[in-house]
Amino acid sequence: MGLLVDGKWQDKWYDTSKSGGKFERQASKFRHFVGADDNKFQPESGRYHLYVALACPWAHRTLIVRKLKELEAHIDVSIVHPHMLSHGWSFDDYPGSTGDKLYGKTYLHEIYTLADSEITTRVTVPILWDKKTKQIVNNESADIIRIFNSGFNTLTGNTIDYYPESLRSAIDEINDLVYPNINNGVYKAGFATTQAAYEEAVNDVFGALAKIEQILSSQRYLVADTLTEADWRLFTTLIRFDAVYHGHFKCNIKQIADYPNLFAYMRELYQIPGIADTVNFDHIKRHYYFSHTMINPTQVIPLGPKQDLMQPHGRESLST
Repeated sequence: MGLLVDGKWQDKWYDTSKSGGKFERQASKFRHFVGADDNKFQPESGRYHLYVALACPWAHRTLIVRKLKELEAHIDVSIVHPHMLSHGWSFDDYPGSTGDKLYGKTYLHEIYTLADSEITTRVTVPILWDKKTKQIVNNESADIIRIFNSGFNTLTGNTIDYYPESLRSAIDEINDLVYPNINNGVYKAGFATTQAAYEEAVNDVFGALAKIEQILSSQRYLVADTLTEADWRLFTTLIRFDAVYHGHFKCNIKQIADYPNLFAYMRELYQIPGIADTVNFDHIKRHYYFSHTMINPTQVIPLGPKQDLMQPHGRESLST
């Protein structure tokens, strides 16, 4: 994981020496929206392109909402190689990867410098790209899923709302629990470089998972009986947890399979039509175990866990 400094690539890992061993995530740089409130970026079929890694939970969110909102015919996707090595994400050939469909670039950092030749930033996915202006619209997954949720409804006629106004305060409250403690919490545990920073992060992860397990004991989804963005934001971490975060990031107090409600809930979401197609465990495990040599220097990729994600989940009984 490197970064661009004044448009020049540097192979440089996160510096935790000034933060007491704690991993601190950089804020996203591009935060434009598509729609009536942003005259520069209007919804048009074929105008926008999505750059993703199938391994990445943040990018995975965008693929899920793109599918649920029937945007696949309107927004094409380029998928990077699962390895993230000395040049960061690359467009090298690999099963399930596509190369750069737009410009034939070799590395993802070249997409960032195409937008701004002197940019200083971490090079991350997802990226929502505007082909008309050759600009990055947004590289914050939380924003992109909301863009997909409502910004293209006039094109698709799909008005299913995963962030309904009447539930926004409840969704935001759940997101405020899940993001720092679970979504980003597993990274804070995995990338910690002191025992104290690791223990603080991992205890936060499992404290939050216990709260979610309790919530799901009496209601089908995170916000009552309504499937919302909060569920999809959590799902992409849950589906990776036992495969990579439990072992690779040392979040090993429990597996998701040890939580009856969380495991059944995860299986229900996985079984929603089209969702399993967005999950690629080969890319997921290969990325984490092969790319993070400071954690796994042998680059050996484990074969497990073996889980039947299609077994009945029984969550229907919680609907009112």
